[in-house]
Amino acid sequence: MSGQQQKRPGFTAGAFFFSPQVIAHISRPGRYPRAMHHTPPLRFLIAESETADERAARRDSVGRSAGESYAATLEELAPGCTTTRIRPADADGDRLTVDAIAVYDAVFLTGSPLHVYSDTPEVRRELAFMRAVFASGTPAFGSCAGLQIAVAAAGGTVRRMQPRQEAGIARRLYATEAGRTHPLLADRPAVWDAPAIHGDEVETLPAGATLLATSAAVRVQAVEIRQGQGIFWGVQYHPELAPGEIAAALRRQADSLIEDGLARDHEDVEAQAALLDALHDAPDDHAVRWRLGIDAAFADQPRRRSELIAFIERLVIPTRDGRAQVLRATSVVAGASPGL
Repeated sequence: MSGQQQKRPGFTAGAFFFSPQVIAHISRPGRYPRAMHHTPPLRFLIAESETADERAARRDSVGRSAGESYAATLEELAPGCTTTRIRPADADGDRLTVDAIAVYDAVFLTGSPLHVYSDTPEVRRELAFMRAVFASGTPAFGSCAGLQIAVAAAGGTVRRMQPRQEAGIARRLYATEAGRTHPLLADRPAVWDAPAIHGDEVETLPAGATLLATSAAVRVQAVEIRQGQGIFWGVQYHPELAPGEIAAALRRQADSLIEDGLARDHEDVEAQAALLDALHDAPDDHAVRWRLGIDAAFADQPRRRSELIAFIERLVIPTRDGRAQVLRATSVVAGASPGL
């Protein structure tokens, strides 16, 4: 970030996890992770929010599911990390206990076409999983539907966007007063754009939530939620995705983009998708940046991933050792092998 970076006050997220030294680490400015090589490696749990059919459709268009995209991004950000993908929405998916979730250093919830306001078995299973994540005290991060799942699991509500969806690039996001001093957004400029594709939005925030970023189009763009010992940082956009993946999403949803009036026809959709593909291949092409109306904060991959870097660097790494000590103590009291 520029030399105009504001000094941030201390930050706490669950009293017994944070010593003064940890608070100082979280509050420290910085663009890139400084302590990503860990022994043993960081352990990440990735919860697929897509159903089996949705995962298959996404693999057909971009070659991997949302969870597989997340894993690839995290493996670049934290070399040597281990990633475990689970499928909470599936009837035959994984049902992890609170204790089983707690052994991970962080949980990531992916985006998906899931409508959280629909009372379906898939939604109920996703919400049950997220409540277990909160109960485990494991730091969690979610994008798009991942944010909406966390909001609903904590008691908030989600609705269909009106009058239309946000697709391609979320424009002119800015931090709230709380967000301007929050470590999640510490490396964001005053106003920024981000990859986005969603037709639903958060309607009401739950108790224990703090709105961190907003925009004219979507009121809830970034949030912190605290539930018991659990803490969640989430965004309505997609810091984990590359421009080419957003381009593929536009092509998949071309009919709905035309119906919503965002595009006149399939040629319009293809033209926008082609520009995103061109940016993917040549992020320094200023002609492409100009045509898309974006700057380096969107085009440069590390800056586009700012929130993921902040989450790992400023929440996951500082709390890891303290959480491991608590888990060891709990396991010894219970007469079990700590295994950590």
